[in-house]
Amino acid sequence: MSVVSLLGVNVVNNPSKFTDKYVFEITFECLEPLQKDLEWKLTYVGSAQSDNYDQELDSLLVGPIPVGINKFVFEADPPDTKRIPIDELLGVTVILLTCAYDGREFVRVGYYVNNEYESDELRDDPPAKPDVDKIRRNVLAQKPRVTRFAIKWDSEASAPAEFPPEQPEADLVADEEEYGAEELAEEEEVEGAENDGEASGDKDAQMEGVEGADGAEGAEGEHVADDDELSVDGSVDIEGESEDELEEYEAEGEAAEGDGMEVDQPESAAPQQQQAQHSEAMVH
Repeated sequence: MSVVSLLGVNVVNNPSKFTDKYVFEITFECLEPLQKDLEWKLTYVGSAQSDNYDQELDSLLVGPIPVGINKFVFEADPPDTKRIPIDELLGVTVILLTCAYDGREFVRVGYYVNNEYESDELRDDPPAKPDVDKIRRNVLAQKPRVTRFAIKWDSEASAPAEFPPEQPEADLVADEEEYGAEELAEEEEVEGAENDGEASGDKDAQMEGVEGADGAEGAEGEHVADDDELSVDGSVDIEGESEDELEEYEAEGEAAEGDGMEVDQPESAAPQQQQAQHSEAMVH
């Protein structure tokens, strides 16, 4: 069980200019007193081809952490355009918001970011040398990809069965109130519907005289081809999307509004929330 649960992330200034700072309003719950601070980082993925172009935009320590629900604002500088390949400055990329305790990462939130020119004229006929001041970014805040990791906190009792864990080994069982749980439930529901359809197709094929083994093998292969490409830790690899999928997200980014996701708080946490409204986590 995680001592700290991420409850919500709101992208405050979205959409905005490429050169503007990233501003996040982060809400999390702490269940036990912590001896050390939480370390938050924001990373910009400069290229889908190599992690050599990744940039750590900013990091900060938050603490001491009071027990209950806490909220703070995280600001990070925009990426350095000189470190981004010129042919990947525009289009869809990824930012990663992570949090670690005592050097052990326990949650990671990934967002698609669509970078495009503000005017139709520049989008239709972009200049040979990108004009950064006229590029607008849009964070697809409605579709975060949240990955959680089981780590040791302050006590040995909180340590996973094998400590230290071979990260990334994600704890994919998300509580309903945790950030990103709705998206995970939707994906599982879609996968369940696809599996039901494949099972029905196998049965029909067998009734029509198709060999069961061949039919099952074909259905299984089709199912794997339709699934999102999973990374080693069981989460979705948002850096490995195909060009068609990235174009789809880019189209969604043009229509998406800038509001962050709102996460309902559990009734049992209401008294704690009222108490925590008067306490702000210290950022240093």
